[in-house]
Amino acid sequence: MDCEKNLEKELLAPYMHLLQVKSKQFRNKIVLAFNYWFKVPDDLVQNALNAMTMTYNASLLIDDIQDNSIKRRGIEAAHCIYGIPLTINTAVHVLVLALKQELDLVPAALGGNIFVDHVLDVIYGQGVEIYWRDNFMCPSEKEYKEMVQQKTGAMLLYGVKLLQVLSDDKRNYDDFVKLLGFYFQLRDDYCNLKQLEALEEYPEKEDESVNKEQDFCEDITEGKFSLPIIHAMKTPQGPTILNILRQRTRDIEVKKYCLSLIEKSGSLQYTRDLLSELDRDARKELVRLGGNPLMEDVLDGLLSWKGSENI
Repeated sequence: MDCEKNLEKELLAPYMHLLQVKSKQFRNKIVLAFNYWFKVPDDLVQNALNAMTMTYNASLLIDDIQDNSIKRRGIEAAHCIYGIPLTINTAVHVLVLALKQELDLVPAALGGNIFVDHVLDVIYGQGVEIYWRDNFMCPSEKEYKEMVQQKTGAMLLYGVKLLQVLSDDKRNYDDFVKLLGFYFQLRDDYCNLKQLEALEEYPEKEDESVNKEQDFCEDITEGKFSLPIIHAMKTPQGPTILNILRQRTRDIEVKKYCLSLIEKSGSLQYTRDLLSELDRDARKELVRLGGNPLMEDVLDGLLSWKGSENI
């Protein structure tokens, strides 16, 4: 029995490695803020958060393989240490553990549907994004928003629905959650280009050149069609930006040049304006729903993207 436990530890090693990654955990904070309305007991809230966090982190193990990432926020990607086969197996292992935890939390039929419906959306959305990237197909902004509502919005909905099924509050929050998901993903896209997260994650390092080749504009290295890039594609700078994306470059000077083209196209300002609009819309919706000080704190925290405007 002890041998079996030790082996399980080894089988989950890629996942435990990933847990070292620093995160501001905005997803968890958003779901926790909903409990201001739901009023679910703390122990059940923690179980729901654990299921969502396990599901999300399992997806990150796969994401890093799909994106050919070497680092994740300053530490080596799990598959670079433990290999692709074990990392994939670990991701599937953790997904099933998350489903088991969910089924222990809520009635089997209802719990299974929440997992299947929303995690399938996440996987589908991720697949669409990969298809665009690998086939050099730039989506429209509408298509991008639909993809984000699946990939990011569905993960948030998963956590919110897990809590709501345990609550007497049965109001429909879906549109608000999707709005938050789009805001969260667009903020992430913008900060990736403007390096806010790299500065937040390693403030103690005097030498910011550490790992900067990987940390700096990694969406450009991945060839990802984030919203600022989608907008830039409609400008005279678009063809050059597309050629750079095709290279999957890790050259920091080339990425700086690409970023200058995105800035010149007006796409970063366009993204800032859209982020401000989403913040206003979220706060209006919050008022309509009766107010929530915990959610106000979350929205205030998301505003940290403004600190990247002058980076």
